[in-house]
Amino acid sequence: MAVRSFTGMAQAPDFPAGLDWLNVARPLHIADLRGRLAIIDFWTFC
Repeated sequence: MAVRSFTGMAQAPDFPAGLDWLNVARPLHIADLRGRLAIIDFWTFC
């Protein structure tokens, strides 16, 4: 069975400016994560 690759089909948008980040020294950008496996959990207080 052939394996299909989805690499390069869609680009993630950059994070909006002014977000509050936890456990990092400076705000993150998508370019900082390029080539790395990233698990990002978005959550909010309701």
